[in-house]
Amino acid sequence: MNFSERIVSNYQPKNLAVKLTSKGEQHVMKNHPWVFSNSIEKISKDPKTGDLAIIFGRKKNKVVGIGLYDSDSPIRIKMIHTSSEKAVVNETFFHEKIEKAYQKRNTLLQTNTNSYRLIFGENDGFPSFIADVYDTVLVVKLYSEIWLPFLETILKSLQEISKAETIVIRLSRNVQKSTNHNLKDGDVVYGVLENEVVEFVEHNVNFSANVIKGHKTGYFLDHRANRKRVGEFSKNKTVLDVFSYAGGFSVHALYNEAKEVTSLDISKQALEIAVENGKLNEYSGVHKTIAGDAFEELRKLIQNKITFDVVVIDPPSFAKQASEIELAKKKYAQLARLGAKLTARKGLLVLASCSSRVVADDFFDINEDVLESGKRRFKTELKTYHDSDHPIGFPEGAYLKCAYYRFLE
Repeated sequence: MNFSERIVSNYQPKNLAVKLTSKGEQHVMKNHPWVFSNSIEKISKDPKTGDLAIIFGRKKNKVVGIGLYDSDSPIRIKMIHTSSEKAVVNETFFHEKIEKAYQKRNTLLQTNTNSYRLIFGENDGFPSFIADVYDTVLVVKLYSEIWLPFLETILKSLQEISKAETIVIRLSRNVQKSTNHNLKDGDVVYGVLENEVVEFVEHNVNFSANVIKGHKTGYFLDHRANRKRVGEFSKNKTVLDVFSYAGGFSVHALYNEAKEVTSLDISKQALEIAVENGKLNEYSGVHKTIAGDAFEELRKLIQNKITFDVVVIDPPSFAKQASEIELAKKKYAQLARLGAKLTARKGLLVLASCSSRVVADDFFDINEDVLESGKRRFKTELKTYHDSDHPIGFPEGAYLKCAYYRFLE
């Protein structure tokens, strides 16, 4: 297997000797994967992106961790090894890490599911690196140039372990702009991609993902367990799926014999994909779509006195930076209020958040405060987090939370 014709990174990473501030060293010793620029006390001359940052302890001159230097990020060193045990960063080093990540997904892969996240960034020891599998297609998303010198080696191991027949590379905006490689977003670097829309299975339900043009790697795998659960609640029910994107919750509901499902999203194109995903399965219910701003469309439904047995609200991240946290909290409260009004008697309201800056306890408190201020009695049936292929290795790695609220009247 040879990627070298496609991937041009002639840069040979050098070893950097690094000493950190006391606070920075403590972070590393606690297995935190980020070292910010203001935590670096001493570093070798002329550090370059992709260099191996060898971090030495302040008191004893022993290695306490190894990271990759990133000159373009405030997170200046992204850790790939946070142990005092010796490590040689080579093909075996990366292969063993990928093998370990694959074993964590083993239980999921015993189900009728052939789509999963094989590498979840920092949480699997690969900061700024995502690898998702859709049937026989592996999609790698790079968020930093730190991986360019090691990419060929890593892709080889990913292919061997996942048995992927095709590998697609997706690039974040900053990596797309770089002149340090000849990759393009959506490049097929291994095998052949017959169709950019790849079909896959998620707990018996058929879906598709556009691995070239879709968001991130083409689909959102983290809510898989919640989609299955909502499907199981949906038999003979009317369901509203808000911020539906490609119809994850909608399709599971239809598959599980929901009477009627309404997918609501601002993107007409996403709704078309949701409808097509539904058609990949046999179902007898009605699938409706509403294209428009969620807040406005929910108010219209309330004005028309329309309610649903199951309401799922899974918005995009409202707080991508610290300055947006308070506004995000207000939006979550708003959605909880609107969702409650749209949930039928004894119905189920499912509220989710993927904003890592709004922590789980705050999100759940917001929802419960809103629901308690209403006149209807309810109980919290369940609180869930990431699916098993999204393991959490450090606090900031936890972003997904979801709660199921059952109205008792």
